[in-house]
This record gives sequence, structure tokens and C-alpha cells, in this order.
Amino acid sequence: MSKILIMDHPLIQHKLSILRDKNTGSKEFRALISEIATLICYEATRDLPLEEIEIETPICATKTKVLAGKKLAVVPILRAGLGMVDGMLALVPSARVGHIGLYRDPDTLMPVEYYCKLPADIEEREVFVVDPMLATGGSAIDAISQIKKRGPKHIKFLGILAAPEGLEALKNAHPDVDIFVAALDEKLNDHGYIIPGLGDAGDRIFGTK
Repeated sequence: MSKILIMDHPLIQHKLSILRDKNTGSKEFRALISEIATLICYEATRDLPLEEIEIETPICATKTKVLAGKKLAVVPILRAGLGMVDGMLALVPSARVGHIGLYRDPDTLMPVEYYCKLPADIEEREVFVVDPMLATGGSAIDAISQIKKRGPKHIKFLGILAAPEGLEALKNAHPDVDIFVAALDEKLNDHGYIIPGLGDAGDRIFGTK
């Protein structure tokens, strides 16, 4: 059964309030998305395995712990997911980065895939799928389905905002995927946007309309 964690850390909540504000410009918006992604990544990597090694400090020899060689991959859902990548790599700089391109059909609200490029050794990696918005859940469900065809070790989804509808849909479609988001919002509107949300994350990250 998937683990669902709604982040309640004060720093995340503070940054999220500025992120939601319609007067926050693209430059600050991008920085906030990245910073929140770093904080979520910190929690999502809490269960990475460790192994003991022996080193020498300037004082003496000692035993200490390092990551047990578990390989990671970050896969943003284009295009808004790109905004979270640098924040993730700040903590795990050795992670490989794949890309999945999806857009939402405005009539059906269903995801349409137009690009998929993943690390060649994806089956050896734990994969973090990242997208700021978990609205209907369609894009995340489809992206994770595509990645599962390549047989990765494990998949986690990291987002900024989730609607109850999207969270429930993702949990039901992929019960083995852990979900980490900064906030659970009220609902979706008739156009599939999260309420109160923060608008279109891709447009606000890249300054487009």
C-alpha cells in the first residue's frame, strides 16, 4: 500500500503561501518551486539504505555511514516538472534525469504523451517522478505507467499541490507508489484546475500565457 505524506513543515508552508500569490513573479516563483522541491526530496529520501565504511578523520580512524550505492533517477513530467529538477539535484547530484512529455487534452482532460526518454539503466534505479501539480492525476498515472514498463526498482511521486481527486486517482491506479506533496487543496474546478491552487505552474515557471 502506498504511503501518502502531506508535508506540514513551517518552511514549506511559508514558501507555499508566497508561491500561491498571483503577484509573485516568474523569477521568484522558479526559486520557490526549486526550494520546496529540495525540502520534499529531503523527506522522500529518508528511507535510503546506508552502509558502514571506515575513514580517517584528522584525529583518528572511525566507522561511519554512506549511501549504500542505491541509484536514483529524477523524471520530471514536462514541462512544469522541470522546475523541480534543480532542487532535487541539489541533494542528490549523482541522480540521472529522464523526461516524460505529456499535455492535457482540453476537451477530455486526459493526458497525451509526446516524449519519453529515460536512463538506460532505469531498472537499477529508484525513480522520483516530479510534477508540481497533481490535479486530475491523469498525467502522473500515465507517466508512472510508462516508467513501470521499464521495470525500475521503486517509484515515488513528488509534487507541490494535490487535489483530493488526483490524489485518490493516483493512489488507486498505482497503490505501490509513495506520494509526497506539500499541500492537499480543496478540489478541482470545472476546467480541471486545483482550487485554491496557484494557477498554471508551467506558465508561471516559464513566464508564458
